Amino acid sequence: MIARAGAGPLRRLVVLRHAKSAWPAGVPDHERPLAPRGRRDAPAAGRALAEADCLPDLALCSTAVRARQTWELASAQWGTPPPVRRDPRLYAADVSDLLTAVHEVSAEVETLLLVGHNPGLEDLVLELAGDSLDDALDEVRVKFPTSAIAVLAWHGPAWDALAPGTALLTSMIVPRGKKDGKK
Repeated sequence: MIARAGAGPLRRLVVLRHAKSAWPAGVPDHERPLAPRGRRDAPAAGRALAEADCLPDLALCSTAVRARQTWELASAQWGTPPPVRRDPRLYAADVSDLLTAVHEVSAEVETLLLVGHNPGLEDLVLELAGDSLDDALDEVRVKFPTSAIAVLAWHGPAWDALAPGTALLTSMIVPRGKKDGKK
């Protein structure tokens, strides 16, 4: 059983690992773009979020090219994308850095999307989830691959009340786009 963070609205933290990136020679890590598979998977992630009724009120996105491209392609699948804040702290962030960014979000935001990188995102999900539905937590422990989406739900008065073990991991999905001409 998970501990309740306190009274307050149901909040959701949606964690999206950037889609598959390319490794072009001579390009610094921060500047690496999406690979062709990433360009297919990022829109699939956007569609999956819409189908799951998990569209965010706000997105926090790493400034790395591959994370920004993932956000742009995913959010293009929605009628009106929410505001996005590009935060340089999310690049190569650990759990502490990620939680600091989340804790700064306004209490008016009920569903927050975090677009970033591993191992920080996987570690964050494992740190926050006190329990999960089905085998979602076991899936994250095995692997949190590119384009993976984890949805954490909790009740709290504000984002700064989100603490380790207080959220329920309600789902973990890995959407994949199809190659042209494939069914």
